[in-house]
Amino acid sequence: MKEILIYQIDSFTTEKFKGNPAGVVLNADGLNDENMQAIARELNNSETAFIFSPADTESDYTVRYFTPSIEVPSCGHATIAALYAKALEDHLESCVLKINTQIGILPIEIEKSDDDYQITMTQGAFTLSPEFDDITTQKLLSALNLNASDLEENCPIQIASTGHSKVMIGIKSRKTLNELQPDMSALTKLSTEIGCNGYFVFTFDSDHEDILTYGRMFAPAIGITEDPVTGNANGPLGGYLVQNKLVNYQNDYFEFNGRQGEQMNRLGTVNVKVTVNNGKPERVQIKGNAVAIFKTTLLL
Repeated sequence: MKEILIYQIDSFTTEKFKGNPAGVVLNADGLNDENMQAIARELNNSETAFIFSPADTESDYTVRYFTPSIEVPSCGHATIAALYAKALEDHLESCVLKINTQIGILPIEIEKSDDDYQITMTQGAFTLSPEFDDITTQKLLSALNLNASDLEENCPIQIASTGHSKVMIGIKSRKTLNELQPDMSALTKLSTEIGCNGYFVFTFDSDHEDILTYGRMFAPAIGITEDPVTGNANGPLGGYLVQNKLVNYQNDYFEFNGRQGEQMNRLGTVNVKVTVNNGKPERVQIKGNAVAIFKTTLLL
């Protein structure tokens, strides 16, 4: 009987039961796909990260990510959770570790301060698809139960990605954001048409000087009705804002804080850093706090 060491971590917060919960399996060596899918389904978080010994000489660990229904190539909050749990378990000092994922080898910075940790994830290469056509836009608005008048006029509806793509939808009002009641079956159907499973609705309607955006993320096609705080949405949002010239920045560097989870009472904050080269996003990083909820052993 194998003992599987599991943490549950709330990412992008220092307050328990806020932010985004992720399962972390620290000793995943020997687990097969069926085992991992079953564990992710049992934990029932939006994602569970599985840490393996390195399969190459260039990385420190291999990490795979499963929702309750499928494997996904990358996950921001589960990466924060995985490296936070690893730092706690191994009593790590400040360091940079490299993880091998399906989107490549990514450097992860661990900062230790006052016996706690902050984690910075360098995400995959930023890409931005063309703006949606009118027919697809209308299908999306209908699925989200939004009107065209709700949209932020300067924000094109596009798919942005740093490894796990999201549709970016800018709207005017935080009240509208929090009252959204999407048609999940319509979003699921649309996902097959556009080749993207996640929908990130965001607004600049913020009453906090240090918070630029509020957002909500829906991905019913992969079993996530709503994700509380999404690294793979807020990170690409940074690249989207830069490439579409929607924000001002200096010295080829843009940084902001995005907040998510308000409507779900799981508020969390993602710090996003974008390095810019000739007006295009060159590197996207997300940084966050985390807090451990429990540590347990699964007998498999």
